[in-house]
Amino acid sequence: MPTPRVAILMGSDSDLPTMRGAANVLISYGVAHEVKVLSAHRSPARTVAYVEAAPDRGVQVFICAAGMAAHLAGVVAAHTSLPVIGVPLQSSAGLAGADALYSTVMMPPGIPVATVGIGGAKNAAHLAVRILALADAELAARIAEHRVDMDAGVAAKNERLDTLGVDGYLAEKEG
Repeated sequence: MPTPRVAILMGSDSDLPTMRGAANVLISYGVAHEVKVLSAHRSPARTVAYVEAAPDRGVQVFICAAGMAAHLAGVVAAHTSLPVIGVPLQSSAGLAGADALYSTVMMPPGIPVATVGIGGAKNAAHLAVRILALADAELAARIAEHRVDMDAGVAAKNERLDTLGVDGYLAEKEG
């Protein structure tokens, strides 16, 4: 088992379908990671113990997801000097994730949490990879390749759109 460089933490296992997107991005870059369910409220001692021990296992960046009160990223940031990326999640509370966004982004000075958009697990992983790439030329090269691939994908879509027209393009996508 490779040493995990990124820890993906979530407040509940119901967050796993969203956070799978972060894991998939890390896998695509070949970045070892681990995924854990830890709660700032239901298992605070377990959460702090995990965070404090994580650097000894090789963890360099935390991605933390939570909905509603969304305190997980802040608790993690309070117990480490490593980068923490918060992923606010939509909950059934009726606030469409705005509550989690505000809870994640409004940190006191000195306890930063880089925060992506609501449900932005994939972007959290891309940001984690960019952080790691600061000291990893091989990973930086993979990011550059990915950007070339994204550009080629946009060019291919435009070519197809020019060939088929709007209606033909949409019909092909739907069919």
